[in-house]
Amino acid sequence: MGSGERAGPPPLLLAPTLVLNVPSLGRDQPPASCRCVGMVMWGQQPSPAAPSLEDSLCAIAVVGRSCALYPRLPGRDGGGTLPSHDAAQTSAPCGRDAEGRALGSFQLGHQDNIPSCTPVQRALMSLTPSLEKLQAVKCRMLEAMDKGLSRQTHAQATVRMLPTFICSTPDGTETGDFMVVELCQSHVRTLFVTLLGDGNQSPQLMYKIFEMPTDMLQGTGEALFDFIAQCVHKFLEEIGSPQHRLPLGFVFPFSCRQTGLGKAELISWSKGFQCSDVEGKDVVQLLQAAINKLELYHVQVIALLNDTVGTMMASSWGGKPCEIALVTGTGTNSCFMAEAELVEVVEESNGRMCVNSEWGCFGDDGALGDVLTPYDHRVDQESSNPGERRFEKMVGGLYLGEIVRHAVLMLAAEQALFVGASTSVLGNKDAFKTQQVLEIMDNETGMAKARSALEALGLQPSERDCCRVQQICRAVVSRAAALSATGLAAILSLMCRSRELERLVVNVGVDGELYQAHARFGEILQSVAGLLAPECTATLVPSADTNGLGVAMVTAVAQRLLTQRHEVEQLLAPLRLSRADLERVQALMRQEMERGLGRDSNADASVRMLPTYVCNTPDGTERGDFLALDLGGTNFRVLVVRVMQEGIHMASEIYVVPTSLMQGTGEALFDHIIECIMDFQTKQNLMEQVLPLGFTFSFPCQQLGLDKVRGRRWPRGMGRVPGCDAAWPLLLSLFQAVLLTWTKGFSASGCVGQDVVQLLRDAAQRKQHVALKVVAVVNDTVGTMMACGYDDPKCEIGLIVGTGTNACYMEERKNVGTVEGDEGRMCINMEWGAFGDNGCLDDIFTTFDRMVDEKTINAGKQRFEKLISGMYLGEIVRHILLAMVDKQLLFRGKPSLKLQTRDIFQTTFLSTIETDGLALQQVQGILRDLELDASFEDSVLVREVCQTVSLRAAQLCAAGLAAVVEKMRENRGLAQLAITVGVDGTLYKMHPHFSQNLQQMLQDLAPNCAVTFLQSEDGSGKGAALVAAVACRETSP
Repeated sequence: MGSGERAGPPPLLLAPTLVLNVPSLGRDQPPASCRCVGMVMWGQQPSPAAPSLEDSLCAIAVVGRSCALYPRLPGRDGGGTLPSHDAAQTSAPCGRDAEGRALGSFQLGHQDNIPSCTPVQRALMSLTPSLEKLQAVKCRMLEAMDKGLSRQTHAQATVRMLPTFICSTPDGTETGDFMVVELCQSHVRTLFVTLLGDGNQSPQLMYKIFEMPTDMLQGTGEALFDFIAQCVHKFLEEIGSPQHRLPLGFVFPFSCRQTGLGKAELISWSKGFQCSDVEGKDVVQLLQAAINKLELYHVQVIALLNDTVGTMMASSWGGKPCEIALVTGTGTNSCFMAEAELVEVVEESNGRMCVNSEWGCFGDDGALGDVLTPYDHRVDQESSNPGERRFEKMVGGLYLGEIVRHAVLMLAAEQALFVGASTSVLGNKDAFKTQQVLEIMDNETGMAKARSALEALGLQPSERDCCRVQQICRAVVSRAAALSATGLAAILSLMCRSRELERLVVNVGVDGELYQAHARFGEILQSVAGLLAPECTATLVPSADTNGLGVAMVTAVAQRLLTQRHEVEQLLAPLRLSRADLERVQALMRQEMERGLGRDSNADASVRMLPTYVCNTPDGTERGDFLALDLGGTNFRVLVVRVMQEGIHMASEIYVVPTSLMQGTGEALFDHIIECIMDFQTKQNLMEQVLPLGFTFSFPCQQLGLDKVRGRRWPRGMGRVPGCDAAWPLLLSLFQAVLLTWTKGFSASGCVGQDVVQLLRDAAQRKQHVALKVVAVVNDTVGTMMACGYDDPKCEIGLIVGTGTNACYMEERKNVGTVEGDEGRMCINMEWGAFGDNGCLDDIFTTFDRMVDEKTINAGKQRFEKLISGMYLGEIVRHILLAMVDKQLLFRGKPSLKLQTRDIFQTTFLSTIETDGLALQQVQGILRDLELDASFEDSVLVREVCQTVSLRAAQLCAAGLAAVVEKMRENRGLAQLAITVGVDGTLYKMHPHFSQNLQQMLQDLAPNCAVTFLQSEDGSGKGAALVAAVACRETSP
């Protein structure tokens, strides 16, 4: 139990077991019937003078666990009575009421309003809400919290759920000198703390309290902040003010609208403060201005927080992570670490952020109407802010004495107390202080304290009067504890739900006079919260913030995060490209495109702009059956494609290309391809048929021009293709392709500089597979464009963003200097993966990019591809993470051996980690698989790194594509170009944000082009078949 270590009353006494019927608490709550393990008594022995149990005892019922819940009230029994004989043996004789009826036990929270109840019983019952009612209050609190978190309803919410911009708790590495100034009810506290980075085990601190003039609470805001600044000045003079920069945290326990850690506008005063000209203003600026007046320019206010956040931080100190704080003192409030994506009023969507609930205003909209008593209404009417902060007025210590006073005053008016005596003194406000209420509740000295307090008011109380006043005090405080527990249960359930956990286990830091001074308060808090949120295990941690250390920790954490953020920004800055950077990449791409198209400059261009001799896209009239091969990565596909009037039908099978073959001999690689083709044809019963075959070969190739194939016969061993005789010169250019270089991890020997179709034919002959008729070899990018062009005639661009990346588009033939002819258009395979190989992108390359490039099998080549494609992004992230570990920014400076392993951080991890709504526990799970002990903050930072790398990739891809569409628009002399891009690749399709980031940046860089993206379905295989089909269509009679 949260208060188990605190000194308290004598051991509790247990009465015999009693079964209570408790209303059903909802889907995730305990069953409708709960078993009471016993009846826990206050431990007070009956007074000999007490005429009945009503006058001498106030018992505590325990439901489901052995700690206090509510005072069990004597009177009429709701279903079963505690046998008087057993009760007498346990604690006290069972008394009788004024009419001689045996006194039993009420059901928990039972509201018995029948006329036979005595006024005292009715008063006590009105102050004891049932569990069913508390469950309803919890549901309303959850609704109010959801409203406060929502951007649409935040302004109208009674529970404001204010962001604090604190996204981390202490980790023990905090170092340096810090100052704290705290505005309290009657004084200002200043604190100077030195942290040594030793796990915060031995902080050095000095503090001083400055009493505040009482008239200052109602004075001007300027006078208040000047006084606070003077306290800071005097304190620093006394301790020998350091002249180095001194970060200051400002504890301001009032409702503020924060827009940053050090920016906060006061929403409204409370707790008796009403200083003028402060509401709606930034209180951090007001304090900084007052400090600057005194020329303390080295003191900088960097963080504003309230006392509740300080409690959470103090409870986290010393190796105890704490994610919820609850303050039950003069006022009441709570805070907790919420999933940042829930806090819609700020832009931050990663990680968690501490939310200051400001739940004191809960009920201002009437949500507590069925719980409020006549005493609460009178307290509210007499307050300085009627109708406001209704929850706080039922829970906060500033008001509990007043609730007791009004209850006692009304009972006296009903002649239930102080019979025959004048009680006009009870009409005076503050006749009962909350401190007196807490003292009266004590089991041993409470009766004497009650008599002393009443006699000090000029009353002459009887023993019976003192006992009944004690009962009222206990009921008021117990209700405050139960309502606090109800709010806590709402937070627990919200956290459990938002984190998608079956069970939430969490520490709750608790502070405030009520919790500290009254042990039963903590017991009730723990018990009721457990009943209302059974899916959560909450441990109450008493705050050790006696000297403001928790507040200092907030300032230290804020400073650590600012320092860390600066280092992170420096590390990631080279990967964050500006609009000017991307416009320059676009211009460079356009420049390299022009060089690649030029006859004389082509050889020196990094973007090769290879002619494909594909001069038309599909128009829907193509017909026939085709085989298709698709080789472009670690998987190899074989397909049969049937192009019919009603559409295209395909069957396919995937075969693995082992690394040993990718990096072995060309002969072994192409033998494997033929074996896969033969296996597929056998399974499809196609071994006896000779079908035209399209080969998607996704590597840079130089295809022969038509002028070099005119006059040639069909290649020996190939045979004629039915329906394609007239097209053979074009087809010869399509099926003769010389490999220029391997990419994507391939390095098979004996292939570069060779005709890949001939390599395929040679392998077929070795395997004695003569029924192979290759009619087209195309790049996967061209295949994607053709496949999408079958569905959308506007598709004249192909884009691949997967293991590698490339683009193709329909260029005006007159601009293609490397081929003859000026009429029409021709598809150009850009091979843009090599963009930058000539050094034009060197200033875009970061240290991490160079580290990745140096370890590849083609160092210095395909440099643009290595910034964008899926084969490399994971490696870039891995190198960044290693650098952050080295700078002590991640994993407490301790990398795992796995993280030092090349390619261990797969690009698929980026897609998973960046998925919207993915709980950070799942991110931690991914990192645990890499043997990384990741904290919550580590997970947030890893996600940021992934987002930075993938965003840059998308933006660079957009810059390249912008160069393409702008060139097409200018080629055609159009003010506006409407074009479709056929796109394929796992990175584009599977990454949660890549496509959106690409399209958004493309729109920014090419505003005069309306670009539609059409995802290809099996484009590589289907496209190869369509290339041959289009060529046959164009030359058929």
